[in-house]
Amino acid sequence: MKKFIIFICVALLSVNGYSQKKKATTASALPKLDNLQVEIKKGNFQVTISEKGKTDDALIVKAVDAAFAPTNCKLTSFTASGVKLYLLSWTELNTVKTNLKTEERTTVYSVIYELVSKKQVYSNYQLTNHITEKVFLGGTAASETQEKMRREGFEFTLNPDGSITQKNKTQQSTFVYDKDKMVFVPKKK
Repeated sequence: MKKFIIFICVALLSVNGYSQKKKATTASALPKLDNLQVEIKKGNFQVTISEKGKTDDALIVKAVDAAFAPTNCKLTSFTASGVKLYLLSWTELNTVKTNLKTEERTTVYSVIYELVSKKQVYSNYQLTNHITEKVFLGGTAASETQEKMRREGFEFTLNPDGSITQKNKTQQSTFVYDKDKMVFVPKKK
């Protein structure tokens, strides 16, 4: 009877552990637009440019490892100063857990490319770090759990006119695309 109960417990735990596994991001979940395909290939997170069914070139966004799994990955096109640009945005989630501290980092990346010259013309990130920490008060007898929220970088907004706004707690800046320099420059007031 004991063996039967132990077997049932192990079977239930196995089913529970199997059903809660996180699904990996597949290539089909990464966006495709016009002749561009976002891929993870040969250790690189990249935007592949295809012409007439064959791969011509790739814009390497960053080198990645096997555990890299972007979420909310989007590829959109827009026009700024008469030039067609492409915005690639994605989110990376990272959790660091120890006995006394847990950090949940959410980083939102935004990168803008100009395809004619195959050049990155703008890059931004916004990091949100939620920290839960167990703090001992006067020795090891009493403790409390503290939560902190830390932010780094700028919140990115693409405006309908092709300009971009980045802001944080203390400042806000607007940038417009300079097609001669092929870069976003601060907007003159």
